[in-house]
Amino acid sequence: MEKNKNPLRRIYDWTLSLAERRLSGLWLGLLSFAEASFFPIPPDVLLLPLCLGNLKKAFYFALICSVASVLGGLAGYAIGAFAWDIMAPWFFQYVPGFTEEKFARLKEWYAQWGWPLVFLAGFSPIPYKIFTIASGVLGMALAPFILASAVSRSARFFLVAALVAKFGEPMKQKIDRHFNLIALVFGALLVGGFLALKFLR
Repeated sequence: MEKNKNPLRRIYDWTLSLAERRLSGLWLGLLSFAEASFFPIPPDVLLLPLCLGNLKKAFYFALICSVASVLGGLAGYAIGAFAWDIMAPWFFQYVPGFTEEKFARLKEWYAQWGWPLVFLAGFSPIPYKIFTIASGVLGMALAPFILASAVSRSARFFLVAALVAKFGEPMKQKIDRHFNLIALVFGALLVGGFLALKFLR
């Protein structure tokens, strides 16, 4: 029966088992840091099952996720500020939906909106790393960047932890029962974030 599980389900079950391990927080922190600067997979993929696997540590996991993500955002900012000339070709080639034309449009958005864009990207499925790097390239003031990142990232991850802490085991049972559908919806949200960039006008 175990062999018939789909790969995503096996990864989910394995991630649940990490919650009780000593290094689970380290893995979560590394993923959160990497996602904010270059890695494509959002940390919610690990945060949610870790919280479900150990309800008492849900807010602890959310704190790790938030702090590591903000630090990763600063790394993305530094890439934009100090290494953009080297990284730009790779960035335009490998980040889905992001082109030189879209980046030029993003510059105009920053001129009008600034930190609210960082906040929106930090809380929504829109790829946060694109905005952390763009903030460095465009020289956004560091204080509002850090504040917008800290508030939006914390709001997102602590919301996940609060929902898990409130609904706990019933939520886990629903995820177990409807895992394939939930995985499909989550994947659609992830793709939708990149498509939001693709259709940026």
